[in-house]
Amino acid sequence: MRETPGESREMNLLPDAVPLGEVRRALVIKLRHHGDVLLASPVISVLKRHAPGVAIDALVYADTAQMLSLHPGLDQLHLVGRDWKAAGGFTRLAAEWALYRRLAARRYDLLIHLSESWRGAWLARLLGARWTVAPERKGASRRWRASFTHLVRSPLIGGRHVVESNLDALRRIGLQPAPQERELVLEPGDEARLAVQALIDANGLQDRRFVHIHPTSRWRFKGWNSAGWAEIVRRLQSDGWPVVMTAAPESAETSMTAALQRQLERPVIDFSGRLSLKELAALTARARLFVGVDSAPMHIAAAMRTPAVALFGPSGFDLWGPWGTPREGRHRVVASTRHGCRPCGLDGCGGGKVSDCLETLETDRVWEAVRAELGAP
Repeated sequence: MRETPGESREMNLLPDAVPLGEVRRALVIKLRHHGDVLLASPVISVLKRHAPGVAIDALVYADTAQMLSLHPGLDQLHLVGRDWKAAGGFTRLAAEWALYRRLAARRYDLLIHLSESWRGAWLARLLGARWTVAPERKGASRRWRASFTHLVRSPLIGGRHVVESNLDALRRIGLQPAPQERELVLEPGDEARLAVQALIDANGLQDRRFVHIHPTSRWRFKGWNSAGWAEIVRRLQSDGWPVVMTAAPESAETSMTAALQRQLERPVIDFSGRLSLKELAALTARARLFVGVDSAPMHIAAAMRTPAVALFGPSGFDLWGPWGTPREGRHRVVASTRHGCRPCGLDGCGGGKVSDCLETLETDRVWEAVRAELGAP
């Protein structure tokens, strides 16, 4: 059987493989949070590598756009506003109609839906793409199954890292990514790099000679206690490492970092609430080490090839841990070994927003991971 240009040999293993040589435009949909969107970035780069003639678009929530904007494999980025529902009435209808017209005008041949949201199923039906791919939902309705030409199966036993789960959408249509192709892609851009360079110069920092800590998460149940963070900072300072702290521009997060500063005898350089996501990426790329919790900034550090020490509680690091090979050393995950219930997937013990497996995580164990990564200053 003669291969169509852009097809890999593995495609012949599937009777319903998609002939990439016949695909002109593709739409990748990932309507989730920041970290989820970044973990979908390899789908775009792998598809572009195997089918360079395909114009690839993506559809994400507007607040997560910086995770994919400037991606070298992306042609157009389409946005959904999370506030459209609240707008209601004519305003929402007008926004939805405008988005649909933009998408319909692209005449997609291939649609890859990377979550279980119904918007993806509706678009698969409305846009008329020849090939449509989505996860196989447990107990899915007949309407869901009928919305797609290809359904992606999940492991019957155990879990699978989210990056690989996303790439399974490509495997399902016959494209087998090589290990070296599965890297996260996040492009900060020149504007963010220049802004961060100015901050680094103004604070007397040197490349690879400071530690970046991001102690917060939008989800309180993923957070560690402030006393533990303060002790880690003190030990870093005693070892001669400048510490740069960041947090999202949300009052709960900046209040937490302000409280942490008050516990320190020597304050850290604090950029809490001051950086865009692109600037956060540019900063992390300059750090020797990132230390934080299971969060989007942790995934950003992985994307920038910066070694990470990540504290995990209710979520499973097999599915959500730092992805890929960092610039130096390796990523390290610290999690409780005394809580047989983790990972439980709950938003805190009993749904109480506080996770005992994190609150009681020993400072010495976190420091051991940090020290092992840094070595001698």
